[in-house]
Amino acid sequence: MKLILSLITGLFVASPVLASNAKPSLEVIAMIEAILVEMECQMDPDDIEVDDGGYELDDVMCKGGHQFDIKMDGDLSVTGKRAE
Repeated sequence: MKLILSLITGLFVASPVLASNAKPSLEVIAMIEAILVEMECQMDPDDIEVDDGGYELDDVMCKGGHQFDIKMDGDLSVTGKRAE
């Protein structure tokens, strides 16, 4: 019984960490890629992560060779853009 409780507790403690590595659906990835095309940017879809109800885009390459990390909310609006 103690083992089961320990495992359940471990899952609850680890779930925020696991959620930070969650991947979006293929539909969301396609919508993000379309937005990036409009921004004249591109990225590897494997670098899109679900983050706090939104999305984190790592290593986005934009026109002119500029690289950014971009945050989007759940509606796919850009909420942050940091140059790398």
